[in-house]
Amino acid sequence: MAEFVIERTVPLPLDEAWRRVTDWPRHGRVVPFTRVTAHGRSVRARTGVGPVGFLDPMEITVWSPPGDDGEGGICRLEKRGRVVLGRAELEVRPGPGGRARVLWREEVRLRFLPSFLDGLLLIAGRYVFGRALDRLLRWE
Repeated sequence: MAEFVIERTVPLPLDEAWRRVTDWPRHGRVVPFTRVTAHGRSVRARTGVGPVGFLDPMEITVWSPPGDDGEGGICRLEKRGRVVLGRAELEVRPGPGGRARVLWREEVRLRFLPSFLDGLLLIAGRYVFGRALDRLLRWE
C-alpha cells in the first residue's frame, strides 16, 4: 500500500478551498483520462481510454465542511472498487495570514499490483494527485 500526504497553503478562504477540493466533477477535469460523478455519498471515478480502463467507486464516510467559527473541514472517502482499494482524506484548515491549508492524504493499493511496486505507486500518486490538487485550488 502506498501512503502519502500532499499539503498546500493557498490564498483562499476555507469555504472556497473546501468547495474546490470537494467538487467531484472538477476532479475529472484535472486528473488525466478520468471522469468523476457523484450522487449523495457515492463518488465514482472512471479512468481509462475508450473501453480500456477501470472504475474507482468510493463512499464518503466522513463529511464535515468548515464551520462559520473558522474551524476546518474534512472529507474521507473509502475506496470500494475491484482494482483500487484504500482511502483518501481531504482536509481544509486555517493557515497563516488568513489563507487555507489543504491536506490530501491517500492510502492506495492496486489489487493486482505486487507489493514490491508500491514505491512506484507512491511516486506516481504523489505526482498525479499533487498536480491535481494544484489545479483544483488554482483553476476556477
